[in-house]
Amino acid sequence: MPDLPPNDPRQYDALADEWWRPAGAFEMLHWIAEARARLIPPAARPGAVLVDIGCGAGLLAPHLRGKGYRHVGVDLVGSALRQAARHGVDPVRGDATGLPLADQTADVVSAGELLEHVPDLSAAVAEACRVLRPGGLLVLDTLNATLASRLIAVELGERLPVAPRGIHDPALFVRPQRLVAECARHGVRLAVRGLRPSVFSLIDWLVRAPLRRSAPDRALWKPRRRMVPTWSTSVLYQGRGVKAG
Repeated sequence: MPDLPPNDPRQYDALADEWWRPAGAFEMLHWIAEARARLIPPAARPGAVLVDIGCGAGLLAPHLRGKGYRHVGVDLVGSALRQAARHGVDPVRGDATGLPLADQTADVVSAGELLEHVPDLSAAVAEACRVLRPGGLLVLDTLNATLASRLIAVELGERLPVAPRGIHDPALFVRPQRLVAECARHGVRLAVRGLRPSVFSLIDWLVRAPLRRSAPDRALWKPRRRMVPTWSTSVLYQGRGVKAG
């Protein structure tokens, strides 16, 4: 991969083949997407819209099938959007801090593994809430601005590798207290909880990762749920909130 600054969006073009590759660089994002989808109920009305900000290559899409949403994905990276479209996502190229969508477009807004990559958190939260209908649901997950998060997600995670090197800038990690306050300014009361790999998933990943990479089509034991809630928000955490009105 080219030598690029941390958190540079051009990295995703260089990593385009990794999104859906078994045991690829984005494997953990698949686990987190499945956990995020568990926060999303079936659509409450015909024609319901889910706006997936920072959709990447559409990793949330398989977990939304049968829930009744039109899945609109917004991302900056064209190579990722083209893959998302192949998975049933309606692709829209745009920035999280200036969404090219009308007010109150979405019944659900998803912002998964996005906010720790956005230099202007306030603008990104404002936009997510702007496009959400009154009574609509906001779901998200992000990394906490703690030493533990930096050590696990960057210093350790980018060396195992759980994540590609240089994909994060720890200066952009987000404290939940700030995120809750930003959402409240726009009428969304956000509740947060920690998220972590299940013990069995982590063991399976550590022990069998080399085998999966050499024989990705080989049937291996897969835990039913790879990510589980936890009381600690010190590293990775989820948020879920409803817009007032």
